[in-house]
Amino acid sequence: MATRMKSIAVYSLKGGVGKTTLAVTLGWAAATLSSRRTLLWDLDPQGAASFMLEGEERGSQRAQAVFSRDLDPSKLVQETSIPDLDLLGADASLRKLDHILFNLRQKKRLGKLIGRLADDYDYERIILDCPPGLTETTEQVLRAADLIVVPLIPSPLSERTLDDVTDFLDRNGIRRGALLPVFNMAVRRRLIHSAALEEHPNWPVIPMTSIVEAMSGPDRAVGSLPRGSEAGQAILELWETIERKLARTPSKAG
Repeated sequence: MATRMKSIAVYSLKGGVGKTTLAVTLGWAAATLSSRRTLLWDLDPQGAASFMLEGEERGSQRAQAVFSRDLDPSKLVQETSIPDLDLLGADASLRKLDHILFNLRQKKRLGKLIGRLADDYDYERIILDCPPGLTETTEQVLRAADLIVVPLIPSPLSERTLDDVTDFLDRNGIRRGALLPVFNMAVRRRLIHSAALEEHPNWPVIPMTSIVEAMSGPDRAVGSLPRGSEAGQAILELWETIERKLARTPSKAG
């Protein structure tokens, strides 16, 4: 098994926090900034990450079959336009995934599939774009991930949202040390945002910029952030933080 492989879950309780754009950006960072062979696994039935990486297959109903043992996950892996970044895409069949995983009664099913992909492709990083909410799929993702990145909009509710996540981890016996909260879509001139940033000065901050928003637009210019820009520097610093954390974390797939 590929002992260097580490998995990173990008997870949020609710939508609208820039989760998918952040997940795709981290996939780009792993492949481009660290030159690591990387897979982005889109587990969100909305398939936004698949759309951004131009891997969407309209009408496909195969993604859930990976979990129901009908299909080897390597059969769905696609190359993207970004060197060293592959995609395992989502489709609408993932709406049934919670039901499938519950009936399988295998709490480590996702973790085993990650290990198989690491073996088949020698991936060093697997980025999991998670569906929002607290579900059976969520539990499997959070058990399997080496690091859990939680994007939060800066506000007084941020800490409460993170508390809900840590409570879920505690109830399910999942370690909390792998959590990395990230203030996303931050606008420092907004008083409510600046107050939250001051309260948690050690949390990474990704600013809201038109360049970041454009990555989910029709041109899907993933990784187009100028290195000297505020957003580009923030992504670089976040990725360096993630790599440092992963270097200190034994791989669950190792």
